[in-house]
Amino acid sequence: MSQTTLTITSKNYSSWSLRGWLLTRFAGLPFEERIVPADDPAMRAELLLLSSSILVPCLTHNGIAVWDTLAIGEYLNEVCPDAGLLPRDPAARARCRSICGEMHSGFTALRSSLPMNLKAHFPGFRVWSRAQADIDRISVIWRECLAAHGGPFLFGTQRCMADAMYAPVATRYRTYGVPLDTVCDAYAEHILTIPEMLEWAEAAKTEPDEIEEFEAEF
Repeated sequence: MSQTTLTITSKNYSSWSLRGWLLTRFAGLPFEERIVPADDPAMRAELLLLSSSILVPCLTHNGIAVWDTLAIGEYLNEVCPDAGLLPRDPAARARCRSICGEMHSGFTALRSSLPMNLKAHFPGFRVWSRAQADIDRISVIWRECLAAHGGPFLFGTQRCMADAMYAPVATRYRTYGVPLDTVCDAYAEHILTIPEMLEWAEAAKTEPDEIEEFEAEF
């Protein structure tokens, strides 16, 4: 039996669950997945509040519980140092931590007006100006990282914590048909087609749960 458990909620709606799940998969740490249904009152509240912590994801490893995506990423980097979750170069590592923190604490307009919904598609969706400002900033982050490190991931050939943190953004862009420049579009397509993302998306399709507030175009 696995000594590691990752507690998550809806694979269709929960971007923070996706981040924690990707971090654990990228770390190469075998784990048992525990899914709390989205119709659980606490989970529903969390999804609608777009919280970065509260209850999920939560990693339990050898009796140690770690919650919040950044804390999970840092913990996994400690217990799986060869997984490459953080770049080895000090400057790149500092930048990686910075943009992960920016995603963790910022971009609230994007998260609130374009919630993650893998099963939905809203062609011609009107992006509000504040959300567009978030999209523009993320595009700058992606372009700078890809230019500095050569891609195809944000910090080179090794997927890392930053890719896990920004992967849910790529799903939002697909759901809402957000136009991107060539460089950002190529990165979004790349991250959406890695095996882990394909596996997650396939599982999301089978979920019966629907949260009505996320099913309407607004």
